[in-house]
Amino acid sequence: MLDKRNELNAWDRDHFFHPSTHMGMHARGATPTRVITGAEGVYITDTNGKKSLDAFAGLYCVNVGYGRQKIADAIAEQAKNLAYYHAYVGHGTEASITLSKMIIDRAPEGMSRVYFGLSGSDANETNIKLIWYYNNILDRPEKKKIISRWRGYHGSGVMTGSLTGLELFHKAFDLPRAPIFHTEAPYFFRRADRSMNEEQFAQHCADRLEDMILAEGPETVAAFIGEPILGTGGIVPPPKTYWQKIQAVLDKYDVLLVADEVVTGFGRLGTMFGSDHYGMKPDLITIAKGLTSAYAPLSGSIVSDKMWQVLVQGSDQLGAIGHGWTYSAHPICAAAGIANLELVHELGIVENAGSTGAYFRSELAKAVGGHRHVGEVRGDGLMAAVEFVEDKDDRKFFDPAKKIGPQVATALLERGVIGRAMPQGDILGFAPPLCLTREEADTVVKAAAGAIESVLSNR
Repeated sequence: MLDKRNELNAWDRDHFFHPSTHMGMHARGATPTRVITGAEGVYITDTNGKKSLDAFAGLYCVNVGYGRQKIADAIAEQAKNLAYYHAYVGHGTEASITLSKMIIDRAPEGMSRVYFGLSGSDANETNIKLIWYYNNILDRPEKKKIISRWRGYHGSGVMTGSLTGLELFHKAFDLPRAPIFHTEAPYFFRRADRSMNEEQFAQHCADRLEDMILAEGPETVAAFIGEPILGTGGIVPPPKTYWQKIQAVLDKYDVLLVADEVVTGFGRLGTMFGSDHYGMKPDLITIAKGLTSAYAPLSGSIVSDKMWQVLVQGSDQLGAIGHGWTYSAHPICAAAGIANLELVHELGIVENAGSTGAYFRSELAKAVGGHRHVGEVRGDGLMAAVEFVEDKDDRKFFDPAKKIGPQVATALLERGVIGRAMPQGDILGFAPPLCLTREEADTVVKAAAGAIESVLSNR
């Protein structure tokens, strides 16, 4: 067994190109290789036999937890009966058609159709193309600019990486590309004017958006994209009334709203969709992770009836829409999605995310919120973050070179719990499976408190 582990580690360093990894350090062996062999519930196990509570659900995605036989059986049965057929020119499968109906039944009011892809990145690429197509059909060829937000995350493609407002995803890739623009992040803790309350800061963000629309010309601005709650940018809930104020600006200038619900869709905030949670009125919704709980790759663009009617008009004018992916609506992935959404209902996953999430965030705040180097404990639903500061009173941040966040994440893993060191700040993030129990939440909180104390006690 030891020989096999060593062989896998060598193959990994010599042949496997990992995403979001320091390539040189990993290839040279300066960072550890961890090969995962199994998982059950909220725990994963590696080749060394180490068991860890995964308090980030993979990458916010294993919502129903690991080892669900129902989903595995659905995948196997679909693979035996019909492993693949395409969705072009009106073809469908029972799985893809059924899943479409299930999604629309659960979606916010006014949504009409689902276009399937394989990742949140390709779903947002689809959204961009649909926005441009929509405005071309309406004879508005100049209305093509899309406004995102700094610290937003919307994918890693050329255009979706441009939508993403994080330096790491732009550096050395010649991004962002036109016609993408970024406005202020709704990050209340990091607001420049600390005298502002939440509602005043929300108005400030809406005013900055309106200023950008006016500066660019409302006739050129097509859409605004945002996660209901910032995810990779720091797990940052919007300030009070933020989305209502943003919606008013979008309505005023006829700008579409894209709700990127890759993280929040299907229960993470204690509601089926984050748009419902915050009262958003989207024209497009991006879905992925929670759609199959990552048992198979599947994403979607949910299109509103308002947009759908224009897209139909476009086909009447131009013929078949010139957009498609080979694996759109892949039947194996769709079968996984059906079984997953059935489990979401059967297990009361959405309700548990709300109740256990509130408990987890409350206990986390009690345990670490008073620490002199904890600037804020925040979150919503089953999402939480702890942000570290050098000086709490002056809100002075640590030198990034000290890598406080990664140090705490490493200390947490040593205690058997996986959290995530978030980019662009010393922030420890949590987004556990939505089946998390209160006892498991207590385990995470105890480990987090110990990790924080071990790293920051002498700072």
